[in-house]
Amino acid sequence: MTKESPFRALPSVERVLSDPRLRQLGDGSLIKELVREVLAEARQAIAQGRPPITLQQMVEAVLHRAEAVLRPSLRPVINATGIIIHTNLGRAPLSQEAIEAMVKACAGYCNLELELEEGRRGSRQAHVENLLRRLTGAEAAMVVNNNAAAVLLALTALCQGREVLVSRGQAVEIGGGFRIPEILRQSGARLVEVGTTNRTYVHDYEAAITPDTAAILRVHTSNFRIVGFTRTVPLRELAHLASRRGLLLLDDLGSGCLLDTTQFGLAAEPRPQDSLRGWGGPGLLLRRQAPWGPQAGIVLGRRELVEQMRKHPLARAVRLDKASMAALQVTLIHYLRGRRWRSCPFGA
Repeated sequence: MTKESPFRALPSVERVLSDPRLRQLGDGSLIKELVREVLAEARQAIAQGRPPITLQQMVEAVLHRAEAVLRPSLRPVINATGIIIHTNLGRAPLSQEAIEAMVKACAGYCNLELELEEGRRGSRQAHVENLLRRLTGAEAAMVVNNNAAAVLLALTALCQGREVLVSRGQAVEIGGGFRIPEILRQSGARLVEVGTTNRTYVHDYEAAITPDTAAILRVHTSNFRIVGFTRTVPLRELAHLASRRGLLLLDDLGSGCLLDTTQFGLAAEPRPQDSLRGWGGPGLLLRRQAPWGPQAGIVLGRRELVEQMRKHPLARAVRLDKASMAALQVTLIHYLRGRRWRSCPFGA
């Protein structure tokens, strides 16, 4: 008598799906896909000489996989690192008001790109531009989804095909492998490094200027320090050089904090309003909105250059969504009111 194949002992897909515990998970394609995965592995195990699994074992295996797939992986954690704005831990916590604004914006329709009074299409930038102008004194402002996008958009819209001067000590890499030289290449601009790793002078920039030079880019080294025998060029000197030679000056502030952090016992961080004061630079590129708002790239500067960036096709690809826009707007209002909130570890 021929021995029955062990493969025939495996239950069919339909039989497994008929189990009440799996039926409670719904009749979508995911559960069927998981059943087929478990069956395929069971057949492979039999081919390797192992006994077939039972219907009960198969159902439990599918339930285990379904739980792993359907359980959200994002979860609250305690930040005990000592780093307040920690990229790996989701950056800044939001105020309760900002959270509520996000919920309202996402729960239904909103006037994201609609001028209610005129009944016509508007710009999502209108929800934050005036607030940013009042906070910083900039002529114009726009926001994108993060600072890498702001840098890429500015270089693409304003410097594509031309040279951009960067101090060799500022051609940096930050978290996630984001490198300034690579962003420059993606934008179509050409990187020209000046000075040395530890010492750069204004005459290094001036000597590198050619008829093909479009801009000087200054990058705040927010995640490392070079100490000792160092020299960097103050922003005012770069602004004077750029103005005298007819170049753009782009200042990547990194964190771009809007408040004085020293009042909380923290190290000083450059503020956009301080950088804008006294120089006519075309743009400030900030990695994210300062504590405690959503991640966003903020561009501040001369109106005609900000408008040029807004009209570039890439601007649509990197625009801020309605949830982040709602949270950012409320956070900026917090700053205008000069208030702090409970979620901020700096104090109430």
